[in-house]
Amino acid sequence: MPPATTMDLASERSSGLVAFLRDCAVLAKPRLSALVLVTTACGLWLAPAHVSGARIALTLIATTLVVAAAQTLNCYLERDIDARMVRTRERPLPAQRLDPRVALWQGLGLAAISLPALTFGVNALTGLLAAIALVSYVLVYTPMKPRTSLAVFVGALPGAIPPLLGWTAATGSIDPGGLGLFSILFVWQLPHFLAIAIYLQEDYARGGIRVVPLARGDLFAKLLIIATTAALVPVSLSLVPLGVGGGLYWIAASVLGLIFLGWSMTGLLVKTNARWARGFFFASLVYLPLLLGALMASNTGGGRWTP
Repeated sequence: MPPATTMDLASERSSGLVAFLRDCAVLAKPRLSALVLVTTACGLWLAPAHVSGARIALTLIATTLVVAAAQTLNCYLERDIDARMVRTRERPLPAQRLDPRVALWQGLGLAAISLPALTFGVNALTGLLAAIALVSYVLVYTPMKPRTSLAVFVGALPGAIPPLLGWTAATGSIDPGGLGLFSILFVWQLPHFLAIAIYLQEDYARGGIRVVPLARGDLFAKLLIIATTAALVPVSLSLVPLGVGGGLYWIAASVLGLIFLGWSMTGLLVKTNARWARGFFFASLVYLPLLLGALMASNTGGGRWTP
């Protein structure tokens, strides 16, 4: 073989750097960041306060970095679990493409940047809520997952905080409207993640994660899905008397909620649990943006974004 040229070596180093950066980005689970951006922006839009473009940008960027920190540290802590699961074994850490110390320092570094940015660049309350989300996800929810199926309720807490971050970034206070947004995200996550647990339960069993279907059975998980989906209807409609949602939203929330609830009940009629649960999971991904879109379209009392 001819000896490698300087150009070849430079190209190889460049490819290695690109692969390294790509794996670092994978640790942050960017698809989850997209959902956080939407829900945080929703809170900013609906809050009854004028918000500058600079504050909007800082809130969205810093919140995204907090989520990236939480997901990176989650990957660090769960790397052995991920190695046993088909769905996750090709992630950078279980596949040994990255040294675990890279994930640890990346997660800590992102947290060290994002939390002060929210605290001092936006306001102290928003920074505190972001810190609660980060700590509860990394140090409470993540260690609970192999121990108890109740972890799903704890994990819904940090997942519901982003719209409240948007609200407090605009207003500087926790108000009933912001808590209503938080409640919708909290309750929505329960049937959403229970459906994932049903159709991926074999993989969770390999990883040693005690999800509800493994701990209590598919029937119990389906009944819990129905109960939490039913709870989502009044919780979503509560934004109307709170003055956050208007008439269009009331109609949309009622129709979407009843359709979603009806779909959840069909789980009792099917025998192919995994297939039904997968379909219900994707239905939940359609329900939420439609609900939030209707809410933002119908809102006339929120703040205005200014340059």
